[in-house]
Amino acid sequence: MEEKDKFPYRHRDINWLSFNARVLQEAADEGNPLYERLKFIAIFSSNLDEYFRVRVSQLRQLKRVEKSIRKKLDLRPSKFVKSLLARVHEQQERLGEIFFDNILPALATHHIHLLSTRQVAENYAQEALTYYEKELADLMETTTVKASKTSDIFLENQHLYFLVTFEDPNEYGIVNIPSTKVDRFTQLHQQGEDYYLCFIDDIVKLQLSELFPEKQVTGSFAIKLSRDAELYLDQHMDGELADKIYESLSQRLEGQPTRLLYDQRMPKNVRKHLRKSLGLGKIDMVAGGTYHNFDDFFGFPDPTDNPRLHAKDLPSIQHHSLEQADSYFDLIAQKDQLVHFPFMSFDYVQEFIDQAATDELVEEIKISLYRVADESALTDALMRALENGKQLTVFVEAKARFDEENNIKWGRIFEENGARVIYSYPRIKVHSKVLLVYRREEGKKKRYAYIGTGNFNATTSKIYCDHGLFTAHKKITKDLSRVFQVLEGDLIIPRAKHLLISPFTTRRRFENLIRREMELAREGKPAMITAKMNQLEDRDMIKLLYKASQTGVRIRLLVRGFSCLFPQLEGLSENIEITSIVDRFLEHGRIYKFNNDGDPVMFMGSADWMSRNLDRRIEVLTPIYDADIYKELNDILNLQLADNLKARIHTPEEDNPFVQPEKGQEQLRSQLAIYDYLKKLHSEPATLSL
Repeated sequence: MEEKDKFPYRHRDINWLSFNARVLQEAADEGNPLYERLKFIAIFSSNLDEYFRVRVSQLRQLKRVEKSIRKKLDLRPSKFVKSLLARVHEQQERLGEIFFDNILPALATHHIHLLSTRQVAENYAQEALTYYEKELADLMETTTVKASKTSDIFLENQHLYFLVTFEDPNEYGIVNIPSTKVDRFTQLHQQGEDYYLCFIDDIVKLQLSELFPEKQVTGSFAIKLSRDAELYLDQHMDGELADKIYESLSQRLEGQPTRLLYDQRMPKNVRKHLRKSLGLGKIDMVAGGTYHNFDDFFGFPDPTDNPRLHAKDLPSIQHHSLEQADSYFDLIAQKDQLVHFPFMSFDYVQEFIDQAATDELVEEIKISLYRVADESALTDALMRALENGKQLTVFVEAKARFDEENNIKWGRIFEENGARVIYSYPRIKVHSKVLLVYRREEGKKKRYAYIGTGNFNATTSKIYCDHGLFTAHKKITKDLSRVFQVLEGDLIIPRAKHLLISPFTTRRRFENLIRREMELAREGKPAMITAKMNQLEDRDMIKLLYKASQTGVRIRLLVRGFSCLFPQLEGLSENIEITSIVDRFLEHGRIYKFNNDGDPVMFMGSADWMSRNLDRRIEVLTPIYDADIYKELNDILNLQLADNLKARIHTPEEDNPFVQPEKGQEQLRSQLAIYDYLKKLHSEPATLSL
């Protein structure tokens, strides 16, 4: 616990590990289908890799700060990283128990056998050799390294290798495991109903003597190097930011190492030689198991094609109004419309853009793109708009981590086809998910908008729980037009009376709404704040929430990821309750509700209560004015607050206890309950409340 500014504040990087522990709980849950559990194994591994590449890397950068300054600021990055590594090690040990002692035996009962190294060598050597010669032999790369001095060996970021020891202790070998070019798992044998699969790692391992024919191989150990994910760019650079980023993407592949994951069986002297060869410190060395990159279990094959091993299909719910509408514009002009992913298809957003691209009355389309899908109906529709002579303005976030290359590629494609493309600025990201269409009706320009909590990406819409609002509300769309004026450089500060726009109005408006609840509490009136977000980190917001709790405001939060606030502390935060839902889909929507003396105020949009979302990003949150849509979002929020199957409680101890049903209370799994709620809602005839 940090006691800066004299109030309790968790370190985000410690609490993030509590979030990943919740993912691990899902992998351990025998109530989940087996392949869902494998999916959570993969998510846990993927999360941890990014954690080292981003968060631990940032902590390690503090080591470069002059020691006297670190001491003055009480910065002890090495000590802190060691404490993180201890927690990570505990979680990895737990991962091994879940996987080897539970999941693998369960797979075997369903006739799917993942072979061990010994089983491949003793029983399936010929099948392994056949596969190697056909699929792997041409992809192999080997290097021999002198152990006595620093070498110039280079390990690619996140790639898998074997470190091979020889009878001669003065040298060792490095050989790649080509999992980026072929599937990580392959089927070696079938006997009746039983299928025998293996890691390709073990197939490579059987060929090490052939790969080093002049050496006497004595051992092999899996290794993987993670590198810094940040692109360190001059903030005062000249020229196109996009070009600078595109040119510097290789920094990520060749960036500073942040973790060397190695097989814990590796002898100490070999570890020392390897560490020196790579120029690493002791803190960079992290012991692991026999196999790395468990995120490859996203693609673990099911040769039995057994539906009981997978999550049940949830057919897309058809939106009762949009599905029947010949023209989205006519429908939205009459009433706001709300869509929910992944329970509904992202096609509704793509269809809206497609109609705008082909509608003769539409003159202009403006959109902000944070993570662009590689190929999609959305990009096709935007290209079609250009072909049909529409003005198209595309704001491309060139610094969306891990998506820079694809975003810049699409920006250039749009630009080459006549769009006005604006790339992000050096010091600020554009994280908003907004779309604005100008349509000439009866001689006047009318604005139509889409404001969402998730990216314009059909692929991620099948995984992330998000909401999207279609509206033609004059005041909301006017505010949104000012957002685009800012993005286009035509306006410095947008005057917005309705939308919350970061970094201009969001913080101030949220703070005023919280203080309003505090005033009501002092007057003895009901005062409550309900909010759902991904992360809670901003110090000023947390300090204000503590004060609101002390004033008597009831605060109920849903925070999926990390939270730096300590709930349920006597005299400080006993009126603050936080739960987190980890389930089949990733919770991603942001909804904020303030009781406001019985006249509730609700916002929905892209911003968390993090300093970066409030002060350093362009974010947009929309007020919910339509009574039907308010009820719909409020009902969804209440279902999530009532979850007693997949909700965990944020506690001061960070032990992730599950919410337990009260005596006589039915079990409620909110994601399935929301699906059923929306299915029923949209099976009824559409009503029009104007």
